[in-house]
Amino acid sequence: MSSSSLIPNLIQNLVPESRNDAQLKEDLVEQCTLILRSHLGNKKEPDFSQSMDATRRHLRQHAQSTTTLPRFTNLASRLKEQPAVSRKAAMLQFLNAVAAGVETSPTPAFIPTFAPPKIARPLSKLAGAKKDDVPPATPSSGKSKAEILRLYRAKLGKPHLSEEALLRDALYILQGISGKYVHFVEGNGEGVESSLEFVEDPEFVISNPNRTLIHRLAELGHLYIRIAAFVRPSEVKAMAGAIEQSLCHYMETQLTEYYRLIAVLESQMHISSGDKESGDGDVGTGLTLKRLDVWVDEWRLRLRMMSVCIEGCRDVNGGALVNLIHSYTNNGDPFIQQFTDELLEEVSKPFFAMLHKWLFSGELYDPHSEFFVAVDPELADVQYLQPRHGLSSGDDGFSDQMIDLDDLSREHQSGQKLWESKFIFRKEMLPAFVGETFGRKIFSTGKSLNFIRYSCHDSDWVATREKLAGTGSVLQYSDISGLERSIDSAYSIASQRLFDVFFDKFRLLDHLNALRHYLMLGYGDFADQLMEALGPSLSRPANTLYRHNLTATLETAIRSSNAQNDPPDVLRRLDARMEEYSHGEIGWDVFRLEYKVDAPIDTVLDSDTMIKYQKVFDHLWKTKRVEGSLSSGWMRVTGGSRTAFRVPGLDKEWHYVRIVLAEMTHFIRQIQSYCHLQIIECQWKKLMDFIDKKEGDLDALITAHRTYVGNVTRKVLVQRDKLGKEGSVFRSLQDLYTTILHFRTAMDDFYTYTMNEAARLDSAKDEARGIASNPSKARTNPATSKEALTRILSRIKEYGTSFSENAQNLVYALNAHEDMDCKNLSMRLSFSDYYRSKRESQAPHRTR
Repeated sequence: MSSSSLIPNLIQNLVPESRNDAQLKEDLVEQCTLILRSHLGNKKEPDFSQSMDATRRHLRQHAQSTTTLPRFTNLASRLKEQPAVSRKAAMLQFLNAVAAGVETSPTPAFIPTFAPPKIARPLSKLAGAKKDDVPPATPSSGKSKAEILRLYRAKLGKPHLSEEALLRDALYILQGISGKYVHFVEGNGEGVESSLEFVEDPEFVISNPNRTLIHRLAELGHLYIRIAAFVRPSEVKAMAGAIEQSLCHYMETQLTEYYRLIAVLESQMHISSGDKESGDGDVGTGLTLKRLDVWVDEWRLRLRMMSVCIEGCRDVNGGALVNLIHSYTNNGDPFIQQFTDELLEEVSKPFFAMLHKWLFSGELYDPHSEFFVAVDPELADVQYLQPRHGLSSGDDGFSDQMIDLDDLSREHQSGQKLWESKFIFRKEMLPAFVGETFGRKIFSTGKSLNFIRYSCHDSDWVATREKLAGTGSVLQYSDISGLERSIDSAYSIASQRLFDVFFDKFRLLDHLNALRHYLMLGYGDFADQLMEALGPSLSRPANTLYRHNLTATLETAIRSSNAQNDPPDVLRRLDARMEEYSHGEIGWDVFRLEYKVDAPIDTVLDSDTMIKYQKVFDHLWKTKRVEGSLSSGWMRVTGGSRTAFRVPGLDKEWHYVRIVLAEMTHFIRQIQSYCHLQIIECQWKKLMDFIDKKEGDLDALITAHRTYVGNVTRKVLVQRDKLGKEGSVFRSLQDLYTTILHFRTAMDDFYTYTMNEAARLDSAKDEARGIASNPSKARTNPATSKEALTRILSRIKEYGTSFSENAQNLVYALNAHEDMDCKNLSMRLSFSDYYRSKRESQAPHRTR
């Protein structure tokens, strides 16, 4: 059977519409005949694999469904296995030629679709296109295949538009400008993308390879328009940040270089055109579309990177923009790395200028909020005021010693608030090449310098700045190692200077010692003198006390103890006051010893820390009161033992009193030893070790001091860290103190009774001898006296038993405490396992 008879059958099978349309069938038969009569039918049998690969490339580029390519691969495999078909590769080549509508070689450079190429193509999808990419073609809407074939036959006689005629349009397209044969259609930014339109000329046809090259070159024009649209409005932006302006400046510089390249290419086009017209020169060395594409290939990558940066920086600015650009350096492409480094070197200049001013001067100049350090607007203009009332002066007198500092505390801004809240660290604006560790050091260094200059009023600020300037190198992105060395050096110098200012100028160590000596009762003679002088007054109701009497007593205690040798600035800050009281409270319940601080010392000794100091003082002051009460009671019992022993029938009771009194004295002495020696002094040693090293910055000093005060408070008040158990052991301890004071009152009543009974017996003996005696003592009713003794002894027994049981429970509670120091306290209190043996001896009775 001849091929001419097979073609109509093949067409009817492949194109069902031709069965009812004779004209369409005739046109398709004619077209297939032309193809078979061309060189395609006379060529040597092509390779099946090459034809199959060419078809795959065509389908990969132009298939509208993802299942097309797998279906073709399946059909081609089945075709290859058919023994009845002889020219399998020729069949594939024929089908490709029918799809293209033109004569093709066995290995065509591109494979168009069944329809003519599309006139307009979106340019936003050209980024990343390969060199052999071609614009996709889709069937024209509203046209039948027969009409398409007629149009194609009408074009067969037209010559292709020369490449030289398209060169000028290509140069225009590189700048986003329409040419004579190619029009650049801009999108409206609302879903309509930019595209190219090729002018349909009745005399010329633009070949598909040239269309492909024009589309590749149009990508640069599209990117150029986007970059220029970003740069030009930024020139008039009043609120554009310095880093964004630097980015725009760099892009303008790049666009200028891009203009220069286009100018050079245009001159080459004129030279090659002149050589061709005059007949001189080699035509093969002139400018062509392919050579133009090679010339601008590097700029295609550069403009793509610039466009990516533009897209990324629309919602970020400042340090976040620098950080975004720096993220592009994590790329294995050397060109991208080099371009990003150049871009960062230029864009980061404003950032490093702000960094230099902050790092070496403590000044924050950031009008557009681009730096990773920000200032609180409410505290931007707040500075510390100079102290008044001579608090920091060197006056050696005691005049104005007990001054009212309430006005002063209201006048001064809190140093701790200014230090912690005036400047804010913004991690999101910190560039990645700096790192959070160095970012924190930079933040601390600038804050320390600002604090020294404006808050501490350091007269040696100029010397410190010169020392910093001498160690600081030029800060730039290309020298990250030098940047890190400068940060470390500036951090060390600023931190060291701030330590010197606090400890030398403002005598911070004197204040820390004063808090330990006075509020933690480290001065034993001062505490004894104050306790002795205030004892009678504090035993009265709180509403009968007056502050001026308390301050006068405080000054007397200072003058009569070694506290008088402390610096006057320390003594001026001591104050005695009363808390708000309610009905029924006595002076012991409301008395407070206060140590007042002002700026900038209150940066370290902040209000929360001073509250903890006050809690420790309240506990130690009550412990001291109980210890003094037991000491005076022991002296009374010992001193009156001869008188007490003369009263018959009370030896056993007084023996019990002395045993309980000794147990309470041991208890309170161990509590005092634990608080002062095991806790306060040990924690103080750790704090002094840190201060002697002078490492870290002011934040590290504040943290070390808060740790010291926190550990002292937690351990002295025997607090538990577990949720819901804080204060339970401490309340038991306070209850024991109350029991001791009640026992001490009952013991005094028993002592008074004993003295009265001894006087009554002496009076009776005198009367028996006929010696006149005191009539009031002689008239004491023995029955009434017996009832009073019973009540007194009952109270003594009750308080003694209660103390022993509660102390026993406290020891076991401390033994289960998670803190080792508290466990050691339980061992101190239970001397020779007294409470354990006592508990074991009571266990059988409890069981019965």
